Amino acid sequence: MNRGRRGGDGNSARLIARSALRSSLVFRINGRRVRLSAHPLKRLLDVLREDCGLTGTKEGCGEGECGACTVLLDGAPVNACLVPFAHADGARITTIEGLGGRHPLQRAFVAHNGAQCGICTPGMTMAAAALGKSPTLDQVRVGLAGNLCRCTGYSAIYRSVLDSQRGRNRRGRRERSDQIFRTNSGAMKRTKQIRPKKR
Repeated sequence: MNRGRRGGDGNSARLIARSALRSSLVFRINGRRVRLSAHPLKRLLDVLREDCGLTGTKEGCGEGECGACTVLLDGAPVNACLVPFAHADGARITTIEGLGGRHPLQRAFVAHNGAQCGICTPGMTMAAAALGKSPTLDQVRVGLAGNLCRCTGYSAIYRSVLDSQRGRNRRGRRERSDQIFRTNSGAMKRTKQIRPKKR
């Protein structure tokens, strides 16, 4: 019985020590102001997934090698598995949820089959979002060099990024193709109406 009490006291002491190490930080996540209490050395990845419920950010390697957990911290891409929660203090964090599901990059990834298994897609998308307007193919390759994909062979991903940044997508191309087809069809009809005169 005494041992039980001593164990309980020890557990209480550990809980008190843990709570004393927690930090209450204020930051903005996907445009929303948040105050959150967690251990300052807890990984930002775990804070996002466990404390904020934002599970779109994936864990791949857990060592900063694969880029699956990429988020934007004050506009710059970072591996959330390497960033301690303390670095979020006063920062602006953008996760894949912050793009709202209708971002040109997300549409382009669907249109060009840039996503297959989906594990790397949120990180790829966030890294691509940090590239700015009209990146070149070389800039896309360098910008996504820290993001690994085992499925697509990268060419579909590069096409997705370039297409989205140029403001084009499959729907736009389809509409233009339909216009060209209608124009050509009209021209063909007009051509058929013109018959050579009999001699």
